[in-house]
Amino acid sequence: MTQPEGTELQRLVGRREQLKQTHVRPMKERTTTARGVHHAAFICRDLEETILFYTEVLGFPLVELVENPSYPGSSHFFFDLGNRNLLGFFDFPGHPHPGYEEALGGIHHFAVSFTPDELSAVRQRMDDRGTAYKVMQLGVRPSLHLADPNGLRLELSQSVPGFIGRTEVVLDS
Repeated sequence: MTQPEGTELQRLVGRREQLKQTHVRPMKERTTTARGVHHAAFICRDLEETILFYTEVLGFPLVELVENPSYPGSSHFFFDLGNRNLLGFFDFPGHPHPGYEEALGGIHHFAVSFTPDELSAVRQRMDDRGTAYKVMQLGVRPSLHLADPNGLRLELSQSVPGFIGRTEVVLDS
């Protein structure tokens, strides 16, 4: 992907600032119609490999495993991410599973918040298993960036939900 430069970059920076000024409302004026994310669902290549990674490495309990009613032989399963948030996956036996590609309509990454102690424990489990990751300092605290067994890019962060950097961007409901 070619990154913009020069005049085109300046145009994009100006456009982003214009959109921010037009559409980002002060916190006291914000309301939402949603109660939260029930679950996000992704596709996995291997049911058991995915379950083992999310339960044994990341520490997310598997809370449900059911048949996918729209695809015979397919499973739909869910992990508890805490705070009543679920992470779901489907497997589609017989379906090709291409590698990760950054594309329109695709997922760039999925970020999950951990306490510092829990993230340290996850990092130790990844080190023990030889799971590849990068430590990146993009905000206030370092985060771990890696791909799950399906190629889904993950950010394991110590950032508190509702904050971007040091700025609180959402109110408790």
